[in-house]
Amino acid sequence: MEQINANKDFREIARYLESTVYLHLLPQLLKHPQSFTGPDLPGDPFGKGFLDRISKVNEKTRNAWLKRIEGALKIAVPQFKKFDYKEENGRPHLEAVYDHWRPGAGKQKEDQFSDGTLRLIGLLWSLQDGDSLLLLEEPELSLNGAIISKIPALIYKLQKPKKRQVLITTHSLDLLSDKGISLDEILLLTPSVEGTTVITASSIPEIQAMLLGGMSPAAAILPRIKPKNINQLTLFSQ
Repeated sequence: MEQINANKDFREIARYLESTVYLHLLPQLLKHPQSFTGPDLPGDPFGKGFLDRISKVNEKTRNAWLKRIEGALKIAVPQFKKFDYKEENGRPHLEAVYDHWRPGAGKQKEDQFSDGTLRLIGLLWSLQDGDSLLLLEEPELSLNGAIISKIPALIYKLQKPKKRQVLITTHSLDLLSDKGISLDEILLLTPSVEGTTVITASSIPEIQAMLLGGMSPAAAILPRIKPKNINQLTLFSQ
């Protein structure tokens, strides 16, 4: 698959997979990149160079994307007022302005943002950046449940024009509460001794019946994937 001489008959597939984007932004890497030395990982999957990625986008496009993010932050983040991209001493920064009783005191840079704010910015940016396959691992981390419940609709709205495919791993009740999610879009991964089996939720008649009865995907699916002996966990400290 990776060897140029071997994949000439299906190189288009190899190139498509090579363009896959994985982003699992770790707020501490973004806040304090100088504290994490060593070689950078290919593709920057954890967001250490996230600000550099923003700086490389042309100004008109960057401003348009950040404006959309600003609109979402005004709804999701208390007292949030304005969002800007700036460069200081040759380094890119994000700056937010919050309502404050003292004029000029409500400004924060990215190292002062909450983890949830940074993760939401990373999510919204990645959904606009490119049209290749996008992999998101537990995008609900650090976010308020009400915000998490809007993620599926947000992804659909932003990806509909470009028909981009997004794969998400999650255990979130809030994220799967959206009744607009089709059972054909949900894959259940079940580990076993011989490996992990993958089936679509739509292939399970009981789940189909529950949704027809008015249940959300979360209520119908999540009880089926809990560890078999989870109740014994309460005995751990005895």
